[in-house]
Amino acid sequence: MLNLTQLSVLAAVARHGSVTEAAQELHYSQPSVSHHLSRLEAATGAKLIQRVGRGIRLTPEGQLLANRAAEILGRVDAASSELAAQVGLQSGRVRLAANASALSTIVPKAAAALARSYPGIELSLTDHHPVESLQLLRHGEIDVALVFQYANAPAERDEFRLVHLGDDPIYLISRQADDSLTNHRDSAWIGGCTRCEAELLAVCQQAGFTPPIGSHSDDIIVVQALVAAGLGVALLPGLALQAHRRTDVHTTELTGLHRQIHAATYGDPPDPPAVAAVLEALAEASTSD
Repeated sequence: MLNLTQLSVLAAVARHGSVTEAAQELHYSQPSVSHHLSRLEAATGAKLIQRVGRGIRLTPEGQLLANRAAEILGRVDAASSELAAQVGLQSGRVRLAANASALSTIVPKAAAALARSYPGIELSLTDHHPVESLQLLRHGEIDVALVFQYANAPAERDEFRLVHLGDDPIYLISRQADDSLTNHRDSAWIGGCTRCEAELLAVCQQAGFTPPIGSHSDDIIVVQALVAAGLGVALLPGLALQAHRRTDVHTTELTGLHRQIHAATYGDPPDPPAVAAVLEALAEASTSD
């Protein structure tokens, strides 16, 4: 029969690709880690680990079980926090992931308001793009994912519960005022994350051209610096410009184009009390000036 200790050992080995590093993380001896892996292989009847030179790698069966182990352990941890909050043992712990522009604008305001109203809630933050955040949410490694989605993009899976926090306008970033997309049919463009670059291609194609993307960066400071240096033009959302705005570039809002900001949770309602408090703080922060 599988047990959580064995699954945690396999998950640690999968993360590090090393028995030694897994043992260090778990504060076990290397023989102890190897023993748990052997017991797990005996319990499953599957070969989970292969020796490769001086190292190891997971077999396909081992990788499958490691992925499930990460999800199971995350959900157990989340359940422990939810139960503790529900019975009043603690105020709660909430793990939140968001991309850089949200982490530098909406989230700090929400965190400050949360600390004033619920000082016992522990809020931990991590920087991830939406796809990564939703994967972490599905595996129980975070409790809330702050994500963006362009208006015409496919909806997120039904398994996620989304709270719409607001719409974020999109701007053309260039070196001339009152600019337009069609002025840059032949300009070099700066691409960003997967979702952003897909939207850039779609918007430009609607305007009748395919943008030649010469540079890539997810960093809003880098993007604006490249534009200021004449190395290309780009699209950036309003939240990014709130976080950082150079005075030597111009912004032209693209009418009718925006992205939707959502707070995503996973699992059946209702949300645990601490998570509900975080969602409320995010909603208030999104609508405040």
